[in-house]
Amino acid sequence: MASGTIVVGVDGSPGSLEALRFAAAEARLRGARLRVVHAWTVPLAVALPEPAVLAQPLIPEPEFEQVRAALLVEGEKLLDEALAGLDAPEVERVLAEGTPAHALVQAAEGADLLVVGSRGRGGFRGLLLGSVSQQCAHHAPCPVAIVPAPR
Repeated sequence: MASGTIVVGVDGSPGSLEALRFAAAEARLRGARLRVVHAWTVPLAVALPEPAVLAQPLIPEPEFEQVRAALLVEGEKLLDEALAGLDAPEVERVLAEGTPAHALVQAAEGADLLVVGSRGRGGFRGLLLGSVSQQCAHHAPCPVAIVPAPR
């Protein structure tokens, strides 16, 4: 039985895979459970004909659910690939619908450590930290380890 929990975010980027390796090593050292989180959202195209009108999805509900189901399958595949051959005592997989920072902060409730990569799939390469790692550092309910991407 694992003692404690290490949470790590994975998006398939080299930085997140390095964070996963670090988190797995920490979990082994501590005899802790490893909670691997992949967050996803349905990219919605919205139409705002007037500022006073609420946003309406441009795709009908059945197509929306097909996109959502496809994203779930993609998320499961991403976790399968990231966890293949990983050496960790106990692994909990979490697919969370929502923004990455919010999902990770929620998943870290009661955890001993939250591990994130310094940079993910975001587009601002010149920044030292990505937006997710920065938000996690400010809002996590536990200590945060920010792992630099491999060179």
